[in-house]
Amino acid sequence: MKRIILLTVINTLLLGGLVHAQDLDRLLNLRGYWKFSIGDHKEWADLDYNDSDWEEIYVPRRWEREGFNGYDGFAWYRLKVDGKDLEGEKSLYLKLGYIDDVDEVFFNGEKIGFTGDFPPRYKTAWRAERLYRIPDRLLKHDGENQIAVRVYDKGGEGGIYSGEVALMMPDEDYRGSILLEGTWKIKISDREEYAEPDYNDSNWEDIMVPSNWKSIGIDDLDDFAWYRKTFEVGEDDGIEDMSIVCGKIDDFDEVFINGVKVGETNDGRRYGSSRSFMELRVYEVPNNLLKRGTNTIAVRVEDIGNNGGIYEGPVMIVPSKYARKLLRSNYFWR
Repeated sequence: MKRIILLTVINTLLLGGLVHAQDLDRLLNLRGYWKFSIGDHKEWADLDYNDSDWEEIYVPRRWEREGFNGYDGFAWYRLKVDGKDLEGEKSLYLKLGYIDDVDEVFFNGEKIGFTGDFPPRYKTAWRAERLYRIPDRLLKHDGENQIAVRVYDKGGEGGIYSGEVALMMPDEDYRGSILLEGTWKIKISDREEYAEPDYNDSNWEDIMVPSNWKSIGIDDLDDFAWYRKTFEVGEDDGIEDMSIVCGKIDDFDEVFINGVKVGETNDGRRYGSSRSFMELRVYEVPNNLLKRGTNTIAVRVEDIGNNGGIYEGPVMIVPSKYARKLLRSNYFWR
């Protein structure tokens, strides 16, 4: 199968640096006609919503060139994907090219990602390439899968306007990994109980990982913030001799899995001389710490100046021998 090297995602307006780069193979081309409607109703994200009376427009193409001249505001796209076309694959990614200006993406009714910020905290992201991981549990191989994309355009031309639009799957080398990229929870605060696996983070804000936290309007924090995510370990996933790869974090971090600290990076230097933000985070996971079923990761991040957060991937759990190879190479996703 032809290898497709994804472009490095750079959003200089919002993210201030490298977001995501990875080898993926295209499973299914999604360019073509999608269902489309202007307006904004939350039920349009639902799996069973009836969109039979919606218009159809070609994706990717600016909606002004599909008959919606001069329209600024909210609009939704919807597309059904037959589960038979997924060939039993897991760990898929949805690639949506470039969207003008802001988007929020749902798969089978559940939000899997967003880029930019909707009003009233509007921030455009028209220069960011969209790539969202689809959680394995959402995939239906024996029926239809529903993609729904909510878009806001403030001015000029709008919509899913260029780039590759497709379902992607990781290169063979990465299919045994537990992929952790996607929507996480974040809170600007610093309390020890945030590391506990049963802590209730339901009222925390969402953030995409990896991304600079400026993407959700956190500017010049110079303080502590915590990230949390629950993830599933299946019967076929490895749970021994594993390591967690946390990409790059600006500036210092402590990483906890199921309440146990597995690693930290802090060179103790001040802003301007510290180089911790450039280091790849690779920490061994003690045997018997991962469990079949639901697990929790919590990351305490301290920012000492300028940008901050888990800003570059990959973020995943892999066999330790492979993680050491990644660390030695000092270059990911060849």
